[in-house]
Amino acid sequence: MVIPNEIALLVLAAALMHAGWNTILKASESKLLDTAVITVGAGGIALATLPFLPLPRPESWPWLAASVALHFLYYLALIGAYRHGDLSHAYPLMRGGAPLIVVLVAPWLLGESVGPQVVSGIVLVSLGIAVPAVHTFANHRAGKATAFAVANAAIIAGYTLVDGQGARLSGHAISYSQWLFFLDSFAISAVAARLHRGEVFAYARRRILPGLTGAVLTLASYGIVIWAMTHAPVAAVAALRETSVIFAAVIGATVLKEPFGAWRIAGAVLVAIGIALMKL
Repeated sequence: MVIPNEIALLVLAAALMHAGWNTILKASESKLLDTAVITVGAGGIALATLPFLPLPRPESWPWLAASVALHFLYYLALIGAYRHGDLSHAYPLMRGGAPLIVVLVAPWLLGESVGPQVVSGIVLVSLGIAVPAVHTFANHRAGKATAFAVANAAIIAGYTLVDGQGARLSGHAISYSQWLFFLDSFAISAVAARLHRGEVFAYARRRILPGLTGAVLTLASYGIVIWAMTHAPVAAVAALRETSVIFAAVIGATVLKEPFGAWRIAGAVLVAIGIALMKL
């Protein structure tokens, strides 16, 4: 099954939004505190919408609970990767590895498979995302960051598969995603409050505008992805979503004045070819 045009465009828009809130996080003073501000903001927005949405079906609740636990592990691994290495190294490894794991596991867990052309596209997108990070690793020692990033690739694949199944069982993908964002906000904010006692509220007041912007972007970004996974193959949606790495590189080069470089250009070309294969 080839991913429909309108869904592909929405997922690419979600990838751009994902790159946007990651740029906000990258520019922050404290990755943990900004993550807490963004997740609490997203949780608050989600809570305001819950009275107007139907409750997800009970059969989706175990999947929702598993996703909340996996997202908490994701945030911890994300912080670990950024503590020991550069964003440009860790982020592509995390995002590039996940679609490959998803395409291998989806037939077994979700009972869905995609044709060889779409699989080829997914592989090319993953390689295009990971190429700059592999080049960085070949030229710098970043063992701990790599370990955290590779572990997080598996976690990202895990919550992608779990949310794909959970959203389909929920009967209402948007309600499922809003409950996920609401429940997600508790654990990471508790960790931030414990490790930065007395700093959280002052930091949140100082970062309220970028924090709320990041909250809206992450809420819309992953909400679109969860909805898309109920209408298209999970593996293809996962691969398209991770093109956020290319958007982040472009934003970094134009807004943050980071070098784009030949390896990122090569990665972007591979991603473009991969998307074309998934769409043709």
